[in-house]
Amino acid sequence: MSGPQPAAAAPRRVHELPAEERPRERLARHGAASLSTRELLALILGAGSREASVLDVADRLLASGLRGLAARSLAELEREHGLGRAKATRLLGALEIGARLASDGGGEAPLLRTPEDAARHLLPRYAARPVETFGVLVLDVRHRLKNEAVISVGCLTSSLVHPREVFQEAVVSRAAALILFHNHPSGDPEPSAEDVALTRRLASAGALVGIEVLDHVVLGAGRFVSLKQRGVL
Repeated sequence: MSGPQPAAAAPRRVHELPAEERPRERLARHGAASLSTRELLALILGAGSREASVLDVADRLLASGLRGLAARSLAELEREHGLGRAKATRLLGALEIGARLASDGGGEAPLLRTPEDAARHLLPRYAARPVETFGVLVLDVRHRLKNEAVISVGCLTSSLVHPREVFQEAVVSRAAALILFHNHPSGDPEPSAEDVALTRRLASAGALVGIEVLDHVVLGAGRFVSLKQRGVL
């Protein structure tokens, strides 16, 4: 008959590590670039749980890679043991800042004169989102970006994306033109019949109010489709 099983070893906490191995101290001494992704994630989370150290939680979150983590929704992250609403929202906020930095050209607002220009701006921001996100890029007369707005989140249908919401944003921002965009969570940017119908509907509405719809860019996993290049506009 076997004896009692030994208790599982308690997770080693960050404060129990030698000072030179703690992420916060290493960042202060050597800069953020010296930290691994695991350590950076641990700094964002701040603390683990009774059963797992913050570094263990970071390891678990990174099991599918950083891109896989960025594609997860708030509801999914909240269910992770050791997170909860506060840590999950903090994590998503940090990921969003990183995505915005990746698409920020710095200095002047970017010129979006071609589908490739628009895709370069949009892919880091929206391609990996776990649900369909529809928005507009508001442009001035030189096609320089003035504003960016998400109009709806969810399955893309005409009922969810109404011309009223799209052009309200355009009028408030004094737009000369618009670029529509949305992502396909499947990773395949091939436009659907609904995408084409919605594009034509919004382009017709734009013609009535004097704001041209230049393009509708559909985003996938590192790829995009321009409905202007497809001849829809």
